[in-house]
Amino acid sequence: MQLKRVVITGIGTINPLGHSIGEFFDNLDAGFSGAGPITRFDTTLFKTKFACEIKDYDPVKFGIDRKEERKLDRFTQYAFIAAGQAIEDSSIDMEIENPDRIGVIMGTGIGGIETLFQEIEGYCDGGKIPRFSPFLIPKMIPDIAPGMISMKYGFRGPNYTTVSACASSTHAMIDAFNTIRLGKADFIITGGSEAGITVPSIGGFNSAQAMSTNNDNYLTASRPFDKTRDGFVMGEGSGVMVFEEYEHAIARGAKIYCEVAGGGMTADAYHITAPHPEGSGAVNVMKLALEEAGLERESVDYINVHGTATPLGDVAELKAIKALFGEHAYKLNISATKSMTGHLLGAAGSVEALACIHAINSGVIPPTINFEHEDPEIDYKLNLTLNKAQRREVKVAMNNTFGFGGHNSCVIFKKLN
Repeated sequence: MQLKRVVITGIGTINPLGHSIGEFFDNLDAGFSGAGPITRFDTTLFKTKFACEIKDYDPVKFGIDRKEERKLDRFTQYAFIAAGQAIEDSSIDMEIENPDRIGVIMGTGIGGIETLFQEIEGYCDGGKIPRFSPFLIPKMIPDIAPGMISMKYGFRGPNYTTVSACASSTHAMIDAFNTIRLGKADFIITGGSEAGITVPSIGGFNSAQAMSTNNDNYLTASRPFDKTRDGFVMGEGSGVMVFEEYEHAIARGAKIYCEVAGGGMTADAYHITAPHPEGSGAVNVMKLALEEAGLERESVDYINVHGTATPLGDVAELKAIKALFGEHAYKLNISATKSMTGHLLGAAGSVEALACIHAINSGVIPPTINFEHEDPEIDYKLNLTLNKAQRREVKVAMNNTFGFGGHNSCVIFKKLN
């Protein structure tokens, strides 16, 4: 069977750096920090009092009326917005296209956790009789975002959600890639969405000692590769792409951003939250992605790393890159854009995929901001794109995302030949 080629013909996002692709890319290149004090709830009793929230958010601005808003958890609202941008950008003509050949595959780590918490909190305050909203289940379940997108646009192809903690949206992209490669769809709308800035999320990650508590310096608290890093900063939002079969895109004269070259998926089989100290799972996942893409290691120009600013994770990932790429590791650009967006959990891979796509199309490598202090465990001969964006031609970009439970995923994008 001849496998199909897959390209990207539409992109969209809403995240802490912007309400649109253009705003996101501008702030990414400028090295803007999306962090600020949490406004969603009272943080008096919490160790962490800041996050990367989406600023000035009003769903009505994006065509979601108040009645519809009550039926959609925030993570689904974000998915709606980003998907709408990507679909419009791709110029899909539903008068011509077969809706049975258009699918939606999205990723999320924790889905409608805000809705679940609010409903349980309301029940606990209300007495013994359970009076839950009829929208509780459909707002909470992780698969609802692609389901609602399909209903809005009439897409009747493959439709589901992947859940693998912070690797979720990258797994979704790999599934979308494989679905089209196997000839089962012409388009897959794919990416991820998360709205995790909630009481249980912040409290839970605090208890797991995974989040930064640098409340006095919240703008610079997400500091990958810095000796003083003390954990990730929570982010929120959605990134969505339209994956399309190459010949189909060419036939309809679509704008093409880049090609999806390959993906890899592995497990550390090591620890529930900590990465393997030598990054063995990360080595394997990058190797598998390169093999599937049919690319040599020396062809990679840029890696958008998982880079969450945890003491163990940053070191392990850089060890993995050096182990796999050898001397070429010193010729790569590497950056951790979570230093700007925060960690979008299950949506992280999708937003960072957009950063890779931007690097390929603009020749601008987004920076790793907030670096000040060298860590003796980190090799700074590697080009970590510290504090300022850098210009270079990017023909091949790699995106790594890893999740609690030892999930590793990697996807590779390349300039269209």
